[in-house]
Amino acid sequence: MQQTDRPIPAINEIEFQIMWNRLIAVVEEQAQALRRTAFSPIVRESGDLSAGFFHPDGRMIAQAVTGTPGHVNTMAASVRHFLARFPASSMKDGDVYITNDPWLGTGHLHDFVAVTPAFFAGSMVGLFASTCHFMDVGGIGFGPDGRDVFEEGFYVPPLKMIAEGKLDGTLITLARSNSRYPAEMEGDLMSLAACNAIGVGRLREMLGEFPLGDLTPLCDQIVSRSREAAIAAIAGLPTGTTTAEMVIDGYDKPVALVATTTISSDLVKVDFTGTSGLSARGINVPLSYAQAYSTYAIACALFPQVPNNSGSLSVVEVTAPEDTMVNAQRPAPVSSRHVIGQMLPDVVYGCLAQIVPDKVLAEGASSLWNLILEDAHDACLTQGIGQTARFSALSVQTGGTGARPNDDGLSATAFPSGVSGVPIEILETMTPLVFWRKELRPGSGGQGRFRGGLGQTIEIGHRDNHPFYIYAALDRIEHTARGRFGGAEGGAGYLGLKSGPRLRGKGKQLVPAGDTLVVQTPGGGGYGPAGERDSTRIEADRINQLEN
Repeated sequence: MQQTDRPIPAINEIEFQIMWNRLIAVVEEQAQALRRTAFSPIVRESGDLSAGFFHPDGRMIAQAVTGTPGHVNTMAASVRHFLARFPASSMKDGDVYITNDPWLGTGHLHDFVAVTPAFFAGSMVGLFASTCHFMDVGGIGFGPDGRDVFEEGFYVPPLKMIAEGKLDGTLITLARSNSRYPAEMEGDLMSLAACNAIGVGRLREMLGEFPLGDLTPLCDQIVSRSREAAIAAIAGLPTGTTTAEMVIDGYDKPVALVATTTISSDLVKVDFTGTSGLSARGINVPLSYAQAYSTYAIACALFPQVPNNSGSLSVVEVTAPEDTMVNAQRPAPVSSRHVIGQMLPDVVYGCLAQIVPDKVLAEGASSLWNLILEDAHDACLTQGIGQTARFSALSVQTGGTGARPNDDGLSATAFPSGVSGVPIEILETMTPLVFWRKELRPGSGGQGRFRGGLGQTIEIGHRDNHPFYIYAALDRIEHTARGRFGGAEGGAGYLGLKSGPRLRGKGKQLVPAGDTLVVQTPGGGGYGPAGERDSTRIEADRINQLEN
């Protein structure tokens, strides 16, 4: 990350804290505006978004609390890509720029990034950026079956969507024409522009109250303090290099994730040399997404109280050889990059556990169990079923987290993504789907001194008994979450039909008419030997029926 060498003008402590808190409030309001106005349920209900404020030179200064690390940390790099194509000197008040380029944005086509310059008294004072997941961007749909990125959807390079307040109608028409849900596509694009506009307006109000004019002194101090705090946190750690490996299911064969972590006095390096090569299907990960989740894992373990901005991000360096699964090059398919990317913190923690064992948790379900469910209109026509309802639903489901060094894992909780599930009432209102069952899986958390978090059992059917599709992109079915320091492994995930057949963890598959989809999300691994578990915890598990 770029650092400035210019002297930082002094801002007294009281002024600094007031302005810092005000800036956080501005970006949080920006994020909440996006959440309130977005059309996609995963944005409205799950918070699958990010929002932040950037210096005109591209440094990320502040991010909203609402959002995911996969979005906000890739967005930190994405803004620089925009500036490389559209220099700050060329930007005008009222401009809005967008892209969904996986290698310049957040890693797949289903996320759009929007960047808006902020002006005050005729001068550009910063940039607001936001991103969120879109329901449908054309192509084969949101699944891992694509053979290259061109099959996966509508690609928009970095473009100016709004020029000095005037909307590019041609771009909007093209976007609408390439989505199965054109109103939702247009609505979410406008939501991104609207939330950035909220940020710009609130920043102008802030600058009207504080006689700054130029935010550079404040930005420099925020970045400098964050970097110094992150360095102080790692400076006291043992230095050295460790390597860890984890095998997960993959698409058609197991995938090896290998990380080597080196801690020095002012830098943590993570290198993924040794990781499996590219998959032929869309579970590959652009490097920016791998960097986002690896950096987040290190921040959570080593300096969780330090604000996430260009200063703290600068003390972590993540590399990987090209054309490994975590550094996919264009035009590799990357639609379901989260399946691999969200596993990377577990690999990084395998390295850190050898240096700072009291700061990392056991392996968990980690990757979201997103149930992408869609009408089977073609199968209905083949079977002579008429009057079928067209729908596409993304049901965000979660497994258990790994046990912590001093407590049990969390059940049905999204870590590291941090998103929440879409309430089943919302999905049942929007689609003809019925959730017949949704409950915790007793016994799915790995035993240990501290128990892994539990997964869930979910059963889904069609209200009219019509067939429907699942675009599966699930893991931890064949290779479970491992325990740490003697803890047992978590329960394996499962995908199948109530009539008996087992389904694959990856790929588009049909749930036949009248049948029910059965989903069991994975549990987290345990921490420490089970024989050391406190008797009061054992009794609480029995009373709460958390064990089989």
